[in-house]
Amino acid sequence: MTERKLRWGIISTAEIAVSVIIPSIRESSRNEVLAISSRHIEQAEEVAERCHIPRFYGSYEEMLADPDIDAVYIPLPNHLHKEWTIKSAQAGKHVLCEKPAALDAADAAEMVDMCRKQGVVFAEGFMYRYHPKHARVREIIHSGEIGMLRSMHGRFTSNNADDLENVRYRREMGGGSLYDLGVYPVSAARMYFGAEPTAVTVHAMFSAKHDHVDMMASGLLEFPNSRSATFECGMWAYPSCALEIIGTKGRIKLPYAFRRDDSQDEPQITIYTDEGKREEHIELANHFALQVDAFAAAVLDGTPLPYSPEDAIRNTRVIAACLESARKGEKIRIV
Repeated sequence: MTERKLRWGIISTAEIAVSVIIPSIRESSRNEVLAISSRHIEQAEEVAERCHIPRFYGSYEEMLADPDIDAVYIPLPNHLHKEWTIKSAQAGKHVLCEKPAALDAADAAEMVDMCRKQGVVFAEGFMYRYHPKHARVREIIHSGEIGMLRSMHGRFTSNNADDLENVRYRREMGGGSLYDLGVYPVSAARMYFGAEPTAVTVHAMFSAKHDHVDMMASGLLEFPNSRSATFECGMWAYPSCALEIIGTKGRIKLPYAFRRDDSQDEPQITIYTDEGKREEHIELANHFALQVDAFAAAVLDGTPLPYSPEDAIRNTRVIAACLESARKGEKIRIV
């Protein structure tokens, strides 16, 4: 008997949907793309033909009315996440929403509440958390090999600053490096510490050329028990996406913490202790495919996702505080 697959509708023809998510859904075990939608039906038809998607729609509302669609993926500009998550939930569709879930914690809470009210699964699209290298790092930490955790440093930068029409450089759309890239090291610090920061201090470069969004930011997150995490994020800097975790007996480095690994030539994890340096090569994996398979298990089998919908609210709260700190030039306490 053929195993039931989760049937997806894609809201918009955004590049990440076409080049990453749709191929990853095909690569996954328990998912299929049934439909794609756009505000321009010609664009939806072109992508549907190119990606071999059976159905296409010239409006998001029309696609949400399709009774055969189980779940939707939302890669819209950040300021539209709340609206279309709520409309999707009201249409009875499960929702995988790109990060950041929303622009502030109140909006994220509304999204989570509506999904819960409608009985649909909601998840924020932090694909990196599903990669086996992060499960392995947690094993190393729990083994006590690097002792008690003291601090972390995360970095996620890219350089696409010449693309002045990019929606990431529109302030009213929720643009900026904190929302686009800073969310990763912030969520990783929360994940590994298993706690929420109590205060943030962030310095940022706001660019008039890019509608005054933060094109680079550096921050300090204060955690309970005198622990801390620092981070850098930027969209006008040399590309990097590393994470370093420091304990009392050793440290762990992940040179490609938030990206998919395409080669085993380099180790994904390096551990330093008094015993010396050790490198670990983890199986290559498409973390986007693993994410949608976990989502399918939650919908089809009732298997709880490893991260609750409330995690999206908490991460959004921290990122909003980071942006407030950068704009005001002062420490912001999180309550």
